[in-house]
Amino acid sequence: MATAKQEELLKKKELLKQGGGEKAIARQHSLGKQTARERLAKLFDEGSFIETGLFVKHRCTNFGMEKKEAPGDGVVTGYGTVDGRLVYAAAQDFTVIGGSLGYEHAMKIAAAQEAALKVGAPMICINDSGGARIQEGVDALAGYGRIFYNNTMASGVIPQISVIMGPCAGGAVYSPALTDFIFMVQGTGEMYITGPAVIKAVTGEEVTSDALGGAMTHNSVSGCAQFACSSEDDCIAEIKRLLSFLPSNNMEKAPVVACTDDLNREDENLNSFVPENPNKAYDMFEIIRSLADNGDYMEYQPYFAKNIITCFIRLNGKSVGVIASQPKFMAGVLDINASDKASRFIRTCDAFNIPLLTLEDVPGFLPGTSQEHGGIIRHGAKMLFAYSEASVPKVTLITRKAYGGAYIGMCSKHLGADIVYAWPDAEIAVMGAEGAANIIFSKEIKAAENPAEKRKEKIAEYQDAMMNPYVAASRGFVDDVIMPSESRKYIIAAFESLEGKRTDKPMKKHGNIPL
Repeated sequence: MATAKQEELLKKKELLKQGGGEKAIARQHSLGKQTARERLAKLFDEGSFIETGLFVKHRCTNFGMEKKEAPGDGVVTGYGTVDGRLVYAAAQDFTVIGGSLGYEHAMKIAAAQEAALKVGAPMICINDSGGARIQEGVDALAGYGRIFYNNTMASGVIPQISVIMGPCAGGAVYSPALTDFIFMVQGTGEMYITGPAVIKAVTGEEVTSDALGGAMTHNSVSGCAQFACSSEDDCIAEIKRLLSFLPSNNMEKAPVVACTDDLNREDENLNSFVPENPNKAYDMFEIIRSLADNGDYMEYQPYFAKNIITCFIRLNGKSVGVIASQPKFMAGVLDINASDKASRFIRTCDAFNIPLLTLEDVPGFLPGTSQEHGGIIRHGAKMLFAYSEASVPKVTLITRKAYGGAYIGMCSKHLGADIVYAWPDAEIAVMGAEGAANIIFSKEIKAAENPAEKRKEKIAEYQDAMMNPYVAASRGFVDDVIMPSESRKYIIAAFESLEGKRTDKPMKKHGNIPL
């Protein structure tokens, strides 16, 4: 039988767990949102979540705050297991003062971050907040600063996942921006530095919250987020799926899943899949599905820079990050956005010991004044830096075009690819045959009786001499030319051979990536 003090404890806990109370919870539900504890209950394995800081209170006495109760100071923090693996989390409670961030609120999040870093476990932060608690002034700003610092210290050590399930405005957006992955729920998740009202007052522009900073805006236009989900339940399911591809920290490898797919499976369809016409598009996802265990993949930033694909697959049950040209969009050319997207993904995989598979069919970097003035040199250099810096196993497969600087940039031997394969129809050259012939044979073409015929003749001559994988293979830049149908077994064998890869790097504080 419980004592009076024990009964008092249970009552206090029950009251605190009600957050802002029944009316506030009903209001949250009416907005199509779940409460912080409902979200955490679905994220964590049943009965595994241990809450920390339940009794924390704010200390603010300004502007009547001393009279305001704020259970848990508007955020739920703790740890538990997700599919049996330890994970830490913080979920802002919008039912308590709009989930606004005060100093103690921030310290709870910071404590969870620091605990996750200490034990090497992923950290998930669910954002649903009205922003800084204005009544606390600089104390609230100090809280944000502590969170940002911890985000930076944990970067590359533990996976950090931000989940935008409500408003996330002002300084609050920089914590998600510092993390590895951002999930946003369509219809409710919003991120922006300044809201529509401020923008209208300052610039005169009129824009809705969703158009300004909604899930699809940041997934397809700005590239700030990586995943857009149709509902909170869908979002939680996708977070769990992502975690299955990731290790708990940078000292471990991702979990290995029992492989039920034939390691030596061949796909005869691939032998005739790539069109003979070099200007005709095809869907690189068909090749990814053919290579991956059971055809399964999880795409990263599917709505942004569609001319390049980034995704996670498994090969023999082991996580692999894929960077692939997508001929269906812009002929798979590299531009500013594609370079940024690929570079970020490469560095994320390398930080967490996930090997890299590059599937290449790239005609070059996108020409034009908008690209040059936008800094394509700087942005493209990020890919060169990211691939060169990456020390995980790197395997490249050239399916068709590999031209010029883009050939180098898509993880060639020269940037440290461990093994490079090519299909028989691969074209590895400085540029396409037509452009090359126009430059090399310009005088002969102009002097010919029939320039058009001479031009065709010289294009064919260049194609025969250079537009194949064998010149590169003769130099050792391509390790083998393989039948497309046998790609899966060759690539799996390549990664298996690289399991024990070790690299020595020059001693330095850190590189200076061309940001």
